Amino acid sequence: VQLQASGGGLVRAGGSLRLSCAASGHSFRRYSVGWFRQAPGKEREFVAYLHLSGTTSYADSVKGRFTISRDNAKNTAYLQMNSLEPEDTAVYYCAAQASSIRFRDQSDWGYWGEGTKVTVSS
Repeated sequence: VQLQASGGGLVRAGGSLRLSCAASGHSFRRYSVGWFRQAPGKEREFVAYLHLSGTTSYADSVKGRFTISRDNAKNTAYLQMNSLEPEDTAVYYCAAQASSIRFRDQSDWGYWGEGTKVTVSS
């Protein structure tokens, strides 16, 4: 499966953005999806996870502010980001994997999209 993330941009603190992850190649509905981010000078970190069954999980830092979802008819996953903070500034990556994984571990994800940059100004 090929992934393409989009929707990043510049937003003020307190604002919202919705990232999209468009998938092509194989049956997207068979894949769990995740979002990771990498801030300047930091390692890539887990943000959100959506199992193909619908179960979700979030990093503590975004819980209650971010929502992961998908539209299988459109082969697209989303990350709705509300109440954005300057600390959310990062390049955001979407990932997909068909098998059971340790979803917080980026090494378990088999497919990655190019990142989309999110900048939150204070």
